[in-house]
Formats: sequence, structure tokens, C-alpha cells
Amino acid sequence: MSIPFSSKRPLTDLEEAEIQKRIASDPDNPELTDAQLSKGRSFREAFPDLATSIEREKAKRGRPKVETPRQQISVRLDPEIISYYKSTGKGWQSRMNEDLRKAAGL
Repeated sequence: MSIPFSSKRPLTDLEEAEIQKRIASDPDNPELTDAQLSKGRSFREAFPDLATSIEREKAKRGRPKVETPRQQISVRLDPEIISYYKSTGKGWQSRMNEDLRKAAGL
């Protein structure tokens, strides 16, 4: 099935006329007038309570915030050290961190 109209190239006058004809012939979705568009409101204006509720729910998503988040650094380690920790499976970076904490006496 070919797509009759493409955004990859400009429309011809004939194609534009066909599109306008299809828009005009759709009784379920008429084009909005300038007067109707001027009455439009944002979602937050139209439904303030619902918008606030949605923002509250979005804020709950993701990893919980911690007081002292870990910091990302770059450090060079021997390949054997990296292989050993990776061979211990998922969570190897946390185990490496714990071993470093013990070695530092923290």
C-alpha cells in the first residue's frame, strides 16, 4: 500500500486540494474556527486538580531519593580485579564498594 501524501516532499496543488476536500467532508471532525481556537485552555487550566494529581504521581516514580547519593568517577583497575568482581554476578559494583569501605575502615 503506497502512502498518497508524503512529508518528504512538498505537496502539489492537486494534493493540497484533495486534502482540503477530505477535511471538509469529515462531519465527525470539522476544522476548528478561529473563535473556537481562541477559547482553548491548557490542560492545567481546564483540569487543575487532575493536573496536580498527575504531577504528584509522576514525582513518585523512579528510584527513591537518598540523602547522600553515590558519585560516578573514573578509576583504572587491574583487569583481574574487574573480572573477579564481574564473575560474582549482578551487583558486583556494590560489592566492590562494600569491600572498599571495609578496607578504608568506614
